Amino acid sequence: MMEHQLAPPQGARKSRKRVGRGDAAGQGSTSGRGQKGQKSRSGRGPRVGFEGGQLPIIKGLPMRRGFNNKFKTHYSLVKLQSLNLFEDGERITPELLLDRGYLRDLKQPVKIVGDGEITKAVTVAAHKFTRSARDKIEAARGSVEEL
Repeated sequence: MMEHQLAPPQGARKSRKRVGRGDAAGQGSTSGRGQKGQKSRSGRGPRVGFEGGQLPIIKGLPMRRGFNNKFKTHYSLVKLQSLNLFEDGERITPELLLDRGYLRDLKQPVKIVGDGEITKAVTVAAHKFTRSARDKIEAARGSVEEL
């Protein structure tokens, strides 16, 4: 088959509907725009979201306003009290937390938050720590490593 022999399949290309060319043509007189009203006239119709003067739905749904920052970093949070279940002197890494079921996956960086108390002297390796979590770990003779 040569390039000049290529053709679209039958019925794939339809000709444009020519409106306003008489009633016999099927789209005469009102040209498919219905009867009277702003949307039947020439020129631009009402703006997008206009509801005829009624309070627009976008104003009644405040949670739909604003924006989402696509550059924001979302962290997997691990509470400090859950680290008490590890042994003294153990090095806690995101991979170990995943194995023990504290994390769903390693797609997000890990942040240790200072909820609860810690009694074991452990080495915690994570991407971020809250100030209270860092202080409590070091008070329990443990150490922190930022990845």
